[in-house]
Amino acid sequence: MIPTSSHPVSPAERKRFRRIRLCMLLSGLSVFAQLYLFQPLLSDLCSFYGISAVTGSLSVSASTIGMAVGLFVLAFKADAVSRGRLMGASLIASSLLTLLSVLAFNYPLLLLANFLKGAVLAGVSAVALAYLTEEVDAAVIGLAISLYLSGNTLGGMAGRVSGTLLAGWADWHVAVLVIGAVSLLLGMIFVRLLPASRHFRPSVVSVRVKLGQMARLLGDRSFVGAYLIAALSMGVFVSVYNYLSFLLESPAFGLPHYVVAGVFLMYTAGVAGSVLTGRLSDHHSPYTLLRGSLLLMVLGLLLLLVLRLESIVVGVGILTFAFFSTHTMASRIVSMQAREARSSATSLYWLFYYTGSSLLGSATGILLSDYGWPVFVAGLTVLVGVSFGVSCVALPVHRLALRPVKHSINS
Repeated sequence: MIPTSSHPVSPAERKRFRRIRLCMLLSGLSVFAQLYLFQPLLSDLCSFYGISAVTGSLSVSASTIGMAVGLFVLAFKADAVSRGRLMGASLIASSLLTLLSVLAFNYPLLLLANFLKGAVLAGVSAVALAYLTEEVDAAVIGLAISLYLSGNTLGGMAGRVSGTLLAGWADWHVAVLVIGAVSLLLGMIFVRLLPASRHFRPSVVSVRVKLGQMARLLGDRSFVGAYLIAALSMGVFVSVYNYLSFLLESPAFGLPHYVVAGVFLMYTAGVAGSVLTGRLSDHHSPYTLLRGSLLLMVLGLLLLLVLRLESIVVGVGILTFAFFSTHTMASRIVSMQAREARSSATSLYWLFYYTGSSLLGSATGILLSDYGWPVFVAGLTVLVGVSFGVSCVALPVHRLALRPVKHSINS
């Protein structure tokens, strides 16, 4: 563990900390580049397999539901397994599954590969922050966590942008092969460089106790409200990114792939949303900020109704900023309300978060395919409105103990 600033830091400790920082950055890049790999490739998949947009979106949903299942299972098992080995094995295995997915000669096989990949990737997300908390001194842990979360965001954006560009220049098989190969390389570097744990102590979690904690949390209106907001807002966000390329490549816009890829750069607005709202929440009510973020999501969606490129770009940017603000506040509320059983509360949050992504990310495509873009956006706006109503009914306005917490970016 790195000594605090009041103690001298040896060169060996500095080197160890640099390696931890690098490895956690690389892990974030790999996980989210792979998790959302097929999101910008949906139109290519539809053409290749002869499927509808709704069916094509299942390639993304399969990965995220796999992540949800994996995180839920690991809530009971992760503390009994070496964190470094679990993360390393997850990165290597997931990249191999990504590479193998290009061999899927039918669509169900691709869905199976994506589900397994999502479940395997959960091995990183389940323990990464715990590893940093155990192995890095409190004086510098903020930097280490920031780098890991930055890797998450950059990975999500890089996977979307590079996937769009590679598919446009070649085809979706090449995009998957390149991202899978790069992810395998990142995993190998991670395994090679990650320092061995010094402070991890295996522990066995009682399944009965854990399930009891979760049952009590699901009986609490405020927790259920936060979970529903996470599910609905994530479902809306993923729906827009799932089907945005269909709109931009349609005759209404007819944009080339490299311009579509540029629109995905709006993902960086999420970093600003998370950081800004996280800082504000240290001094202002997280409940108020949550409701404001949901209203801002509505504004972003309304701009998507104006079928002009500049309006679409601004709308996507605002929606992305607002979604990450919403996610940051909802996760903070769950963390701070869970005075006890915090790991159980967090596990349920991620379960709802990724389940909402999986179910709504595909189901909302029915609105798009049957009724068109305006009705699709209107449906998403209704879902955000429901989230706002839930925040007013299930999350009563009272002052949380305002103290800094680590804000997460996971999409």
